[in-house]
Amino acid sequence: MNGTDEGATGSRRMSFESVHKWSATLAAVVALAFSIYNFAELQKKPKIDVTLPHLLRTGPVDNGVVFQIQPTVSTRFKTQDVEVIRDAHLQLTPVGSISSLKKPIFYWHETGTYVYDFSSDEVNYRWTSDPAPFVVSQDKPQQPTLAFWADNWTFQPGQYEGSLRLSRSENHSPLIENFCLIISKGAANEIRGAAQRRIFFFRDDLPKFHSSGKSPQCYRRETD
Repeated sequence: MNGTDEGATGSRRMSFESVHKWSATLAAVVALAFSIYNFAELQKKPKIDVTLPHLLRTGPVDNGVVFQIQPTVSTRFKTQDVEVIRDAHLQLTPVGSISSLKKPIFYWHETGTYVYDFSSDEVNYRWTSDPAPFVVSQDKPQQPTLAFWADNWTFQPGQYEGSLRLSRSENHSPLIENFCLIISKGAANEIRGAAQRRIFFFRDDLPKFHSSGKSPQCYRRETD
């Protein structure tokens, strides 16, 4: 091997080592950047999403009504902090032709769940806790059945504008989801004439109402 070949080989070796060093440095910089990004993301406050279900439940209880709603409360991002839902509020406001009617005053009475009973082939309500704060994190989404009671009140036929408000910790603004509910004359009569604690279902995804084009987003009785 002559001097020219040795020089070329040495040059290629130095070039390879230089590229290797730059590649290693670049990989280290990228890894550091990802570490910084992940650390920053973990320090962020969790972003909470609230989604209402397709089904609401209501019926007579004592001298008033119970209204049950099961929202999904979750966060899509992993953070070190968790969010605490401290309180829940439900509002129903009569609108349109019944706007002059008395507005119900709901309070969070309890939290429950529905459990399927194989022996009777029925879904039964079960109390799970008193109204109390609950924690939400990425690995712990919540789907509580929130039961609200309103005393000395019952439904009249017409449309209602509703809202579920979840109060959060610290200085965060509350989470609010709005909805509308249509009570037909038949549904109002059903509720008023029903036995205590009988539950009636209202849905917002019934095809026959979506195709009608009349307030398709509202919750209604399937039997309407």
